Amino acid sequence: MSSWRYALRRLAWSIVALIGLSIVIFLLSRVVPGDPARMALGPRAPESVVEELRMQMHLHEPLYTQYAWWLWGALHGDFGMSLVTMRPVLQDILEFLPATLDLVILAFLIEVTLGVSLGVLSAMYNRSWVDNVIRVVAYFGIVNPSFVFAVMFMLLFGYLWPIFPAVGRISGDTELIRITGMLTVDSLLRGDLATFLDVARHLVLPATALAMNGMAQQARITRSSMVDNLGKDYVAMAVAQGISRSRIMFKYLLRPSLIPSVSLMGLQFAALFSNAFLVELIFNWPGLSRYGVTAMLQKDLNAVTAVVLVVGLVFVVANIVTDIVVAMLDPRIRLSTGRSS
Repeated sequence: MSSWRYALRRLAWSIVALIGLSIVIFLLSRVVPGDPARMALGPRAPESVVEELRMQMHLHEPLYTQYAWWLWGALHGDFGMSLVTMRPVLQDILEFLPATLDLVILAFLIEVTLGVSLGVLSAMYNRSWVDNVIRVVAYFGIVNPSFVFAVMFMLLFGYLWPIFPAVGRISGDTELIRITGMLTVDSLLRGDLATFLDVARHLVLPATALAMNGMAQQARITRSSMVDNLGKDYVAMAVAQGISRSRIMFKYLLRPSLIPSVSLMGLQFAALFSNAFLVELIFNWPGLSRYGVTAMLQKDLNAVTAVVLVVGLVFVVANIVTDIVVAMLDPRIRLSTGRSS
């Protein structure tokens, strides 16, 4: 029962956080200089038409009234019309979000598997040349943002050595009947292995570029946690009993050492959505992040607010899932939660 109360508390605070985020981004989008109606219709539009659009957007009313209108619509799934695409914003999100999910999920799998593996390998060969090489690579991955790797990978593996496609989601004019919108999932559901492999090849460069920073952080944190746990008494006892080093590392050290890494994974998964903005632009990836950048440049207020809320929702859900996974890995967290409630 205490666990349920804890989950409900977290959910309530998450809703409060989302409402606060919506207020902040709504106010920021309204105080930015420029007339959204004029920018949407262009400089040659008649003033009467612009004035009619201002009335439709409630721009003549106080900010709190504008927010109330917007919130009421958002709660009913209506985020307004996009001033750029002239379609409902919700329709745009449903169209562009699956492409970003394709990219983010693969990037997350890359950063988790390679990051944890490199961290374990570095801890196993602590203070050796292997450890030093991995630490240098991890430092290089941390100090460089994702778009630097995107440009580097595009130049090296897209043009200099054209191993992988550099732009787009799929080759040629191939079209798939939309099921989920995620081309990897849709091609597998239809049993089209050739299309799946083509989509996967297009994903390699942007997903790897997006994953580099998180992979480096995972490697450093996993290594640090495992090196710290190597000094614990139960490890010394295992060594004294003659247990092999590899068994100690993977059976006794890996699970407790993953707790800091798992705590970071949730935030990293959500951060991939925000880090994908420039990566999607560089690789001409038709995802939600690129749509958000276009909306910001065009001062498309409804689209900007909706995109930021989607990213905020991802952060909230990722935090809740992370708390659950960490509690499963460490029973002490469940015990402390039960006593505090």
